Amino acid sequence: MGMTDEIEQEPEAQADTLSRETVETILDAVEAGDHDALLDALEPLHAADIADLLEQISRSERRALITLWGVKLDGAVLSELEEGVRDEIVAELPDAILAAAVQDLETDDVVYLTEDMDEPQQERILRALDAADRVAVEQSLQYEEDSAGRLMQREVVVAPEHWTVGDSIDFMRAEEWLPDSFYDLIIVDPQMHPTGIVSLGRLMGSGRATKLKDLMNEDFRTLRVDQPQDDVAYVFNKYHLISAPVVDENGRLVGVITIDDAMEVLEEETEQDMRLLAGVGDEELSDGVADIARSRFVWLTVNLGTAILASAVIAMFTSTIEAVVALAVLMPIVASMGGNAGTQTLTVAVRALATRNLTSSNMGRFIGREGFVGLINGLGFALLIGLLAGLFYADATLGLVIGVAMIGNMVVAGFAGVLVPIALDRLGADPALASGTFVTTITDVFGFFAFLGLAGAMLL
Repeated sequence: MGMTDEIEQEPEAQADTLSRETVETILDAVEAGDHDALLDALEPLHAADIADLLEQISRSERRALITLWGVKLDGAVLSELEEGVRDEIVAELPDAILAAAVQDLETDDVVYLTEDMDEPQQERILRALDAADRVAVEQSLQYEEDSAGRLMQREVVVAPEHWTVGDSIDFMRAEEWLPDSFYDLIIVDPQMHPTGIVSLGRLMGSGRATKLKDLMNEDFRTLRVDQPQDDVAYVFNKYHLISAPVVDENGRLVGVITIDDAMEVLEEETEQDMRLLAGVGDEELSDGVADIARSRFVWLTVNLGTAILASAVIAMFTSTIEAVVALAVLMPIVASMGGNAGTQTLTVAVRALATRNLTSSNMGRFIGREGFVGLINGLGFALLIGLLAGLFYADATLGLVIGVAMIGNMVVAGFAGVLVPIALDRLGADPALASGTFVTTITDVFGFFAFLGLAGAMLL
Protein backbone atom coordinates (compact mmCIF):
# COMPACT_ATOMS: atom_id res chain seq x y z
CA MET A 1 0.00 0.00 0.00
CA GLY A 2 2.79 2.42 0.90
CA MET A 3 4.64 1.74 -2.35
CA THR A 4 1.45 2.22 -4.38
CA ASP A 5 0.84 5.59 -2.72
CA GLU A 6 4.38 6.69 -3.53
CA ILE A 7 4.02 5.68 -7.18
CA GLU A 8 0.69 7.48 -7.50
CA GLN A 9 1.94 10.64 -5.82
CA GLU A 10 5.30 10.90 -7.60
CA PRO A 11 4.02 12.30 -10.94
CA GLU A 12 2.01 14.97 -9.09
CA ALA A 13 5.06 15.94 -7.03
CA GLN A 14 7.22 16.30 -10.14
CA ALA A 15 4.66 17.88 -12.44
CA ASP A 16 5.11 21.45 -11.17
CA THR A 17 8.82 21.60 -10.29
CA LEU A 18 9.14 25.15 -11.68
CA SER A 19 5.99 26.61 -10.16
CA ARG A 20 5.53 30.28 -9.34
CA GLU A 21 6.19 29.47 -5.67
CA THR A 22 9.47 27.74 -6.55
CA VAL A 23 10.66 30.71 -8.62
CA GLU A 24 9.72 33.15 -5.86
CA THR A 25 11.54 31.03 -3.27
CA ILE A 26 14.69 31.02 -5.38
CA LEU A 27 14.57 34.75 -6.08
CA ASP A 28 13.92 35.48 -2.40
CA ALA A 29 17.02 33.47 -1.48
CA VAL A 30 19.02 35.38 -4.10
CA GLU A 31 17.77 38.74 -2.83
CA ALA A 32 18.63 37.78 0.74
CA GLY A 33 22.04 36.46 -0.29
CA ASP A 34 21.27 33.15 1.43
CA HIS A 35 23.56 30.59 -0.26
CA ASP A 36 22.23 27.58 1.68
CA ALA A 37 18.59 28.46 0.98
CA LEU A 38 19.40 28.81 -2.71
CA LEU A 39 21.05 25.37 -2.82
CA ASP A 40 18.08 23.84 -1.00
CA ALA A 41 15.65 25.38 -3.51
CA LEU A 42 17.70 24.31 -6.55
CA GLU A 43 18.53 20.80 -5.32
CA PRO A 44 15.26 19.07 -6.38
CA LEU A 45 15.20 20.77 -9.79
CA HIS A 46 16.39 19.14 -13.00
CA ALA A 47 19.11 20.97 -14.93
CA ALA A 48 16.58 21.74 -17.69
CA ASP A 49 14.22 23.35 -15.15
CA ILE A 50 17.02 25.55 -13.80
CA ALA A 51 17.89 26.53 -17.37
CA ASP A 52 14.25 27.52 -17.95
CA LEU A 53 14.36 29.61 -14.79
CA LEU A 54 17.52 31.41 -15.88
CA GLU A 55 15.98 32.18 -19.28
CA GLN A 56 12.81 33.59 -17.73
CA ILE A 57 14.27 35.96 -15.15
CA SER A 58 15.95 39.30 -15.85
CA ARG A 59 19.63 39.69 -16.61
CA SER A 60 20.36 41.31 -13.24
CA GLU A 61 18.56 38.47 -11.42
CA ARG A 62 20.53 35.92 -13.47
CA ARG A 63 23.82 37.55 -12.57
CA ALA A 64 22.94 37.62 -8.87
CA LEU A 65 21.77 33.98 -8.88
CA ILE A 66 24.90 32.70 -10.64
CA THR A 67 27.18 34.70 -8.34
CA LEU A 68 25.46 33.34 -5.22
CA TRP A 69 25.45 29.77 -6.60
CA GLY A 70 29.22 29.96 -7.06
CA VAL A 71 31.33 26.81 -7.34
CA LYS A 72 28.26 24.63 -6.81
CA LEU A 73 27.02 25.62 -10.29
CA ASP A 74 25.91 22.50 -12.18
CA GLY A 75 27.61 22.37 -15.57
CA ALA A 76 24.67 20.45 -17.03
CA VAL A 77 22.60 23.63 -16.69
CA LEU A 78 24.92 25.43 -19.12
CA SER A 79 24.33 22.83 -21.82
CA GLU A 80 20.54 23.23 -21.44
CA LEU A 81 20.50 27.02 -21.91
CA GLU A 82 19.57 29.01 -24.99
CA GLU A 83 22.67 30.17 -26.83
CA GLY A 84 22.26 33.86 -25.99
CA VAL A 85 21.75 33.33 -22.25
CA ARG A 86 24.48 30.70 -22.11
CA ASP A 87 27.08 32.97 -23.73
CA GLU A 88 26.11 35.80 -21.39
CA ILE A 89 26.53 33.60 -18.29
CA VAL A 90 29.80 32.01 -19.45
CA ALA A 91 31.26 35.46 -20.19
CA GLU A 92 30.58 36.56 -16.61
CA LEU A 93 31.70 33.38 -14.81
CA PRO A 94 35.06 33.46 -13.02
CA ASP A 95 37.54 30.89 -14.36
CA ALA A 96 37.43 28.83 -11.16
CA ILE A 97 33.64 28.48 -11.24
CA LEU A 98 33.64 27.73 -14.97
CA ALA A 99 36.29 25.04 -14.52
CA ALA A 100 34.33 23.38 -11.72
CA ALA A 101 31.13 23.49 -13.78
CA VAL A 102 32.49 21.79 -16.92
CA GLN A 103 34.75 19.20 -15.32
CA ASP A 104 32.01 16.58 -14.97
CA LEU A 105 30.39 17.13 -18.39
CA GLU A 106 30.74 14.46 -21.06
CA THR A 107 32.56 15.44 -24.23
CA ASP A 108 29.45 15.72 -26.39
CA ASP A 109 27.95 18.19 -23.91
CA VAL A 110 31.16 20.24 -23.88
CA VAL A 111 31.18 20.29 -27.69
CA TYR A 112 27.56 21.44 -27.73
CA LEU A 113 28.41 24.09 -25.14
CA THR A 114 31.39 25.51 -27.04
CA GLU A 115 30.75 25.01 -30.76
CA ASP A 116 28.96 28.34 -31.33
CA MET A 117 31.11 30.39 -28.95
CA ASP A 118 33.65 33.00 -29.94
CA GLU A 119 37.23 31.73 -29.84
CA PRO A 120 38.15 33.48 -26.55
CA GLN A 121 35.12 31.99 -24.74
CA GLN A 122 35.77 28.60 -26.34
CA GLU A 123 39.37 28.68 -25.15
CA ARG A 124 38.24 29.43 -21.57
CA ILE A 125 36.12 26.27 -21.59
CA LEU A 126 38.88 24.13 -23.09
CA ARG A 127 41.42 25.34 -20.53
CA ALA A 128 39.11 24.14 -17.77
CA LEU A 129 39.22 20.52 -19.02
CA ASP A 130 41.83 17.92 -18.24
CA ALA A 131 44.24 17.04 -21.05
CA ALA A 132 42.43 13.95 -22.34
CA ASP A 133 39.02 15.61 -22.45
CA ARG A 134 40.45 18.71 -24.09
CA VAL A 135 42.01 16.66 -26.90
CA ALA A 136 38.73 14.78 -27.41
CA VAL A 137 36.69 18.00 -27.58
CA GLU A 138 39.18 19.69 -29.93
CA GLN A 139 39.02 16.69 -32.25
CA SER A 140 35.22 16.77 -32.28
CA LEU A 141 35.23 20.50 -33.04
CA GLN A 142 37.28 19.80 -36.17
CA TYR A 143 34.36 17.93 -37.73
CA GLU A 144 31.76 19.75 -39.80
CA GLU A 145 29.05 21.56 -37.91
CA ASP A 146 25.78 19.59 -37.67
CA SER A 147 27.60 16.31 -38.38
CA ALA A 148 27.71 13.03 -36.47
CA GLY A 149 31.27 13.90 -35.40
CA ARG A 150 30.01 16.98 -33.58
CA LEU A 151 27.10 15.10 -32.05
CA MET A 152 28.89 12.01 -30.74
CA GLN A 153 30.44 11.51 -27.33
CA ARG A 154 33.99 10.21 -27.18
CA GLU A 155 33.55 8.18 -24.00
CA VAL A 156 32.81 4.73 -25.45
CA VAL A 157 32.70 1.46 -23.53
CA VAL A 158 34.35 -1.21 -25.71
CA ALA A 159 35.43 -4.81 -25.25
CA PRO A 160 37.23 -7.43 -27.39
CA GLU A 161 35.35 -10.48 -28.66
CA HIS A 162 37.29 -12.96 -26.50
CA TRP A 163 36.15 -11.40 -23.23
CA THR A 164 33.50 -13.02 -21.10
CA VAL A 165 30.58 -11.39 -19.32
CA GLY A 166 32.57 -11.56 -16.09
CA ASP A 167 35.56 -9.80 -17.70
CA SER A 168 33.30 -7.01 -18.91
CA ILE A 169 31.56 -6.50 -15.56
CA ASP A 170 34.86 -6.45 -13.68
CA PHE A 171 36.27 -3.95 -16.17
CA MET A 172 33.31 -1.58 -15.87
CA ARG A 173 33.31 -1.75 -12.08
CA ALA A 174 37.02 -0.91 -11.95
CA GLU A 175 36.91 2.10 -14.30
CA GLU A 176 36.00 5.59 -13.11
CA TRP A 177 35.76 7.29 -16.53
CA LEU A 178 32.59 5.51 -17.69
CA PRO A 179 29.90 7.84 -19.08
CA ASP A 180 26.90 8.58 -16.88
CA SER A 181 24.54 6.97 -19.40
CA PHE A 182 25.29 4.22 -21.90
CA TYR A 183 23.22 1.35 -23.20
CA ASP A 184 25.46 -1.01 -25.15
CA LEU A 185 28.87 -2.59 -24.90
CA ILE A 186 30.55 -2.19 -28.30
CA ILE A 187 32.60 -5.19 -29.39
CA VAL A 188 35.69 -4.34 -31.46
CA ASP A 189 38.46 -6.20 -33.28
CA PRO A 190 42.16 -5.42 -32.67
CA GLN A 191 42.00 -2.60 -35.27
CA MET A 192 39.09 -0.94 -33.38
CA HIS A 193 36.52 -1.85 -36.03
CA PRO A 194 33.09 -2.47 -34.43
CA THR A 195 32.02 -6.08 -34.94
CA GLY A 196 28.91 -6.20 -32.77
CA ILE A 197 27.10 -4.80 -29.77
CA VAL A 198 25.86 -6.32 -26.52
CA SER A 199 23.06 -4.54 -24.70
CA LEU A 200 23.58 -4.01 -21.00
CA GLY A 201 20.32 -5.85 -20.31
CA ARG A 202 21.55 -8.97 -22.09
CA LEU A 203 24.98 -8.65 -20.49
CA MET A 204 23.58 -8.52 -16.96
CA GLY A 205 21.21 -11.40 -17.67
CA SER A 206 23.95 -13.82 -18.72
CA GLY A 207 26.37 -15.96 -16.75
CA ARG A 208 29.87 -14.68 -16.03
CA ALA A 209 31.49 -17.40 -18.12
CA THR A 210 29.49 -16.58 -21.27
CA LYS A 211 31.65 -15.18 -24.08
CA LEU A 212 30.66 -11.80 -25.52
CA LYS A 213 30.99 -13.26 -29.01
CA ASP A 214 28.07 -15.57 -28.24
CA LEU A 215 25.92 -12.67 -27.02
CA MET A 216 26.70 -9.89 -29.45
CA ASN A 217 24.28 -8.69 -32.07
CA GLU A 218 26.07 -8.48 -35.41
CA ASP A 219 23.09 -6.82 -37.13
CA PHE A 220 23.77 -3.30 -35.92
CA ARG A 221 24.13 0.07 -37.62
CA THR A 222 27.12 2.36 -37.60
CA LEU A 223 27.17 6.04 -38.50
CA ARG A 224 29.95 7.77 -40.41
CA VAL A 225 31.59 10.65 -38.65
CA ASP A 226 30.79 12.99 -41.56
CA GLN A 227 27.08 12.12 -41.83
CA PRO A 228 24.72 15.10 -41.41
CA GLN A 229 22.92 15.16 -38.10
CA ASP A 230 19.51 14.98 -39.79
CA ASP A 231 20.61 11.61 -41.22
CA VAL A 232 21.49 10.55 -37.68
CA ALA A 233 18.04 11.48 -36.38
CA TYR A 234 16.39 9.73 -39.33
CA VAL A 235 18.31 6.47 -38.71
CA PHE A 236 17.53 6.49 -34.98
CA ASN A 237 13.86 7.19 -35.61
CA LYS A 238 13.42 4.67 -38.42
CA TYR A 239 15.30 1.75 -36.86
CA HIS A 240 14.34 2.48 -33.21
CA LEU A 241 17.96 2.67 -32.05
CA ILE A 242 19.06 3.38 -28.51
CA SER A 243 22.68 4.03 -29.41
CA ALA A 244 24.90 3.70 -32.46
CA PRO A 245 28.70 3.54 -32.92
CA VAL A 246 30.34 6.29 -34.99
CA VAL A 247 33.24 5.33 -37.26
CA ASP A 248 35.83 7.31 -39.22
CA GLU A 249 36.64 7.01 -42.94
CA ASN A 250 38.57 3.79 -42.23
CA GLY A 251 35.73 2.19 -40.29
CA ARG A 252 37.44 2.59 -36.92
CA LEU A 253 35.36 3.40 -33.85
CA VAL A 254 35.69 7.04 -32.75
CA GLY A 255 32.57 7.64 -30.69
CA VAL A 256 28.96 6.82 -29.99
CA ILE A 257 25.66 8.66 -30.34
CA THR A 258 22.85 7.97 -27.90
CA ILE A 259 19.12 8.40 -28.34
CA ASP A 260 18.86 11.56 -26.24
CA ASP A 261 21.19 13.41 -28.61
CA ALA A 262 19.43 12.03 -31.70
CA MET A 263 15.99 13.03 -30.43
CA GLU A 264 17.29 16.50 -29.60
CA VAL A 265 18.37 16.85 -33.23
CA LEU A 266 14.95 15.67 -34.40
CA GLU A 267 13.31 18.30 -32.20
CA GLU A 268 15.67 20.98 -33.51
CA GLU A 269 14.94 20.04 -37.13
CA THR A 270 11.19 20.19 -36.52
CA GLU A 271 11.47 23.55 -34.77
CA GLN A 272 13.66 24.89 -37.56
CA ASP A 273 11.10 23.86 -40.18
CA MET A 274 8.38 25.65 -38.25
CA ARG A 275 10.49 28.80 -37.97
CA LEU A 276 11.39 28.81 -41.65
CA LEU A 277 7.80 28.28 -42.71
CA ALA A 278 6.86 31.32 -40.64
CA GLY A 279 9.81 33.38 -41.88
CA VAL A 280 11.32 33.60 -38.41
CA GLY A 281 15.03 33.16 -37.70
CA ASP A 282 16.77 31.65 -34.68
CA GLU A 283 14.94 33.84 -32.20
CA GLU A 284 15.11 33.20 -28.47
CA LEU A 285 12.97 34.57 -25.68
CA SER A 286 16.00 36.33 -24.26
CA ASP A 287 16.76 38.22 -27.51
CA GLY A 288 16.46 42.00 -27.51
CA VAL A 289 13.92 44.00 -29.49
CA ALA A 290 16.51 45.31 -31.97
CA ASP A 291 17.84 41.80 -32.78
CA ILE A 292 14.35 40.37 -33.33
CA ALA A 293 13.23 43.32 -35.45
CA ARG A 294 16.35 43.06 -37.61
CA SER A 295 15.96 39.31 -38.21
CA ARG A 296 12.29 39.63 -39.13
CA PHE A 297 12.82 42.67 -41.35
CA VAL A 298 14.39 40.60 -44.14
CA TRP A 299 11.43 38.26 -44.43
CA LEU A 300 8.95 41.10 -44.17
CA THR A 301 10.80 42.85 -47.01
CA VAL A 302 10.39 39.74 -49.16
CA ASN A 303 6.69 39.65 -48.28
CA LEU A 304 6.40 43.32 -49.24
CA GLY A 305 7.83 42.50 -52.66
CA THR A 306 5.33 39.69 -53.20
CA ALA A 307 2.47 41.93 -52.01
CA ILE A 308 3.50 44.56 -54.56
CA LEU A 309 3.45 41.86 -57.26
CA ALA A 310 -0.09 40.85 -56.26
CA SER A 311 -1.11 44.54 -56.22
CA ALA A 312 0.29 44.95 -59.73
CA VAL A 313 -2.07 42.21 -60.91
CA ILE A 314 -5.01 44.02 -59.30
CA ALA A 315 -3.90 47.27 -60.95
CA MET A 316 -4.29 45.60 -64.36
CA PHE A 317 -8.04 45.34 -63.72
CA THR A 318 -8.75 48.76 -62.21
CA SER A 319 -11.43 49.55 -64.74
CA THR A 320 -13.15 46.21 -64.13
CA ILE A 321 -13.23 46.83 -60.35
CA GLU A 322 -14.59 50.36 -60.91
CA ALA A 323 -17.38 48.95 -63.07
CA VAL A 324 -18.29 46.15 -60.63
CA VAL A 325 -17.54 47.34 -57.10
CA ALA A 326 -18.57 43.98 -55.63
CA LEU A 327 -15.34 42.51 -57.01
CA ALA A 328 -13.32 44.51 -54.46
CA VAL A 329 -15.34 42.88 -51.68
CA LEU A 330 -15.10 39.34 -53.01
CA MET A 331 -11.57 39.03 -54.40
CA PRO A 332 -9.83 38.71 -50.97
CA ILE A 333 -11.95 35.58 -50.38
CA VAL A 334 -10.48 33.82 -53.41
CA ALA A 335 -6.89 34.75 -52.50
CA SER A 336 -7.31 33.91 -48.80
CA MET A 337 -8.83 30.48 -49.43
CA GLY A 338 -6.09 29.63 -51.92
CA GLY A 339 -3.38 30.78 -49.51
CA ASN A 340 -4.77 28.72 -46.64
CA ALA A 341 -5.18 25.62 -48.82
CA GLY A 342 -1.63 26.02 -50.11
CA THR A 343 -0.28 26.33 -46.56
CA GLN A 344 -2.02 23.10 -45.55
CA THR A 345 -0.49 21.20 -48.45
CA LEU A 346 2.88 22.87 -47.92
CA THR A 347 3.03 21.78 -44.28
CA VAL A 348 2.32 18.16 -45.19
CA ALA A 349 4.87 18.22 -48.02
CA VAL A 350 7.67 19.77 -45.96
CA ARG A 351 7.25 17.22 -43.17
CA ALA A 352 7.09 14.37 -45.70
CA LEU A 353 10.37 15.55 -47.22
CA ALA A 354 11.97 16.01 -43.81
CA THR A 355 11.01 12.49 -42.70
CA ARG A 356 11.89 11.10 -46.18
CA ASN A 357 8.45 9.68 -46.70
CA LEU A 358 8.13 11.66 -49.93
CA THR A 359 10.44 10.03 -52.44
CA SER A 360 10.81 9.85 -56.22
CA SER A 361 8.79 6.63 -56.24
CA ASN A 362 5.66 8.11 -54.68
CA MET A 363 6.10 11.77 -55.69
CA GLY A 364 3.77 11.61 -58.70
CA ARG A 365 1.03 9.97 -56.65
CA PHE A 366 1.43 12.55 -53.87
CA ILE A 367 1.25 15.49 -56.30
CA GLY A 368 -1.81 14.03 -58.00
CA ARG A 369 -3.50 13.42 -54.67
CA GLU A 370 -3.02 16.99 -53.48
CA GLY A 371 -4.27 18.36 -56.79
CA PHE A 372 -7.37 16.20 -56.56
CA VAL A 373 -7.95 17.26 -52.93
CA GLY A 374 -7.74 20.87 -54.10
CA LEU A 375 -10.30 20.14 -56.81
CA ILE A 376 -12.77 18.52 -54.42
CA ASN A 377 -12.46 21.31 -51.84
CA GLY A 378 -12.61 23.88 -54.62
CA LEU A 379 -15.89 22.46 -55.90
CA GLY A 380 -17.38 22.47 -52.42
CA PHE A 381 -16.40 26.03 -51.58
CA ALA A 382 -17.21 27.23 -55.10
CA LEU A 383 -20.78 26.01 -54.66
CA LEU A 384 -21.02 27.65 -51.23
CA ILE A 385 -19.51 31.04 -52.04
CA GLY A 386 -21.03 31.09 -55.52
CA LEU A 387 -24.55 30.70 -54.12
CA LEU A 388 -23.95 33.27 -51.36
CA ALA A 389 -22.46 35.84 -53.72
CA GLY A 390 -25.11 35.28 -56.35
CA LEU A 391 -27.94 35.67 -53.86
CA PHE A 392 -26.43 38.61 -51.97
CA TYR A 393 -25.72 40.64 -55.11
CA ALA A 394 -28.65 39.20 -57.08
CA ASP A 395 -26.25 38.30 -59.89
CA ALA A 396 -25.90 34.64 -60.91
CA THR A 397 -23.03 35.43 -63.27
CA LEU A 398 -21.02 36.99 -60.44
CA GLY A 399 -21.61 33.83 -58.39
CA LEU A 400 -20.39 31.73 -61.33
CA VAL A 401 -17.27 33.89 -61.72
CA ILE A 402 -16.17 33.59 -58.11
CA GLY A 403 -17.02 29.87 -58.08
CA VAL A 404 -14.86 29.10 -61.12
CA ALA A 405 -12.01 31.25 -59.77
CA MET A 406 -12.25 29.45 -56.42
CA ILE A 407 -11.95 26.03 -58.08
CA GLY A 408 -8.95 27.09 -60.13
CA ASN A 409 -7.12 28.69 -57.21
CA MET A 410 -7.69 25.74 -54.86
CA VAL A 411 -6.26 23.36 -57.47
CA VAL A 412 -3.27 25.66 -58.07
CA ALA A 413 -2.78 25.88 -54.28
CA GLY A 414 -2.65 22.09 -54.03
CA PHE A 415 -0.02 21.78 -56.74
CA ALA A 416 2.03 24.78 -55.53
CA GLY A 417 2.07 23.50 -51.94
CA VAL A 418 3.81 20.34 -53.16
CA LEU A 419 5.91 21.53 -56.08
CA VAL A 420 7.52 24.53 -54.38
CA PRO A 421 9.16 22.58 -51.50
CA ILE A 422 10.11 19.76 -53.90
CA ALA A 423 11.79 22.26 -56.21
CA LEU A 424 13.71 23.85 -53.31
CA ASP A 425 14.76 20.40 -52.10
CA ARG A 426 16.03 19.47 -55.58
CA LEU A 427 18.03 22.72 -55.68
CA GLY A 428 19.73 21.77 -52.42
CA ALA A 429 17.88 24.33 -50.29
CA ASP A 430 15.87 23.63 -47.15
CA PRO A 431 12.34 22.83 -48.40
CA ALA A 432 10.87 24.96 -45.63
CA LEU A 433 12.94 27.99 -46.66
CA ALA A 434 10.68 30.69 -48.12
CA SER A 435 8.19 28.05 -49.30
CA GLY A 436 5.32 29.84 -47.57
CA THR A 437 6.14 33.13 -49.30
CA PHE A 438 6.34 31.49 -52.73
CA VAL A 439 3.12 29.53 -52.30
CA THR A 440 1.19 32.56 -51.03
CA THR A 441 2.47 34.65 -53.94
CA ILE A 442 1.41 32.03 -56.47
CA THR A 443 -2.09 31.68 -55.04
CA ASP A 444 -2.56 35.45 -54.66
CA VAL A 445 -1.41 36.23 -58.18
CA PHE A 446 -3.38 33.40 -59.79
CA GLY A 447 -6.46 34.05 -57.65
CA PHE A 448 -6.62 37.75 -58.45
CA PHE A 449 -5.84 37.18 -62.12
CA ALA A 450 -8.40 34.40 -62.53
CA PHE A 451 -11.17 36.16 -60.61
CA LEU A 452 -10.73 39.62 -62.13
CA GLY A 453 -9.97 38.24 -65.58
CA LEU A 454 -13.13 36.12 -65.62
CA ALA A 455 -15.13 39.07 -64.25
CA GLY A 456 -13.87 41.31 -67.04
CA ALA A 457 -14.77 38.73 -69.66
CA MET A 458 -18.18 37.71 -68.29
CA LEU A 459 -19.56 40.76 -66.50
CA LEU A 460 -18.58 43.62 -68.79
